[in-house]
Amino acid sequence: MLQYDFDQSIGYWITFTSNRYQQAVKEELAPYGITFRQVQVLCWLVLEEPITQVVLAEKMMVEPPTLVRILDRMERDGWVRREPDPDDRRCKVIVVQPKAKPVWSKMVTCLRNVRKKATEGMSDEEVKTLQKLLNQVQENLTVDSCVNQSANC
Repeated sequence: MLQYDFDQSIGYWITFTSNRYQQAVKEELAPYGITFRQVQVLCWLVLEEPITQVVLAEKMMVEPPTLVRILDRMERDGWVRREPDPDDRRCKVIVVQPKAKPVWSKMVTCLRNVRKKATEGMSDEEVKTLQKLLNQVQENLTVDSCVNQSANC
């Protein structure tokens, strides 16, 4: 029989927790007809607007055709607009539209509700420690993949 020490696996706990967190966000957003992926799009735009479709797909870890469908709906609803990239006309950049502001407010409220629920029973110091530790895991896993490899990596 296959065995693995899941109780000691950082990857298992991070993945399992991430899945639970995403499910809680989806449930919080459901009454408003907002999807988790739409939240991801607007979050990345808040952080890095304008952003190209290609870069956004990479950051969301979705295939470009999947992102196109999400953006089609968001553009139809007037939340975003795709414009030619001034530096590369073959690319499209995504820009938030004023109609997204009330939707963003609902999203932020939902995200804060889930954050509050997720950190219930934790002190401010414990939350800061958790953030610091998760950031360290991210940094450890983002080490340049070319280290100890040829320049062709």
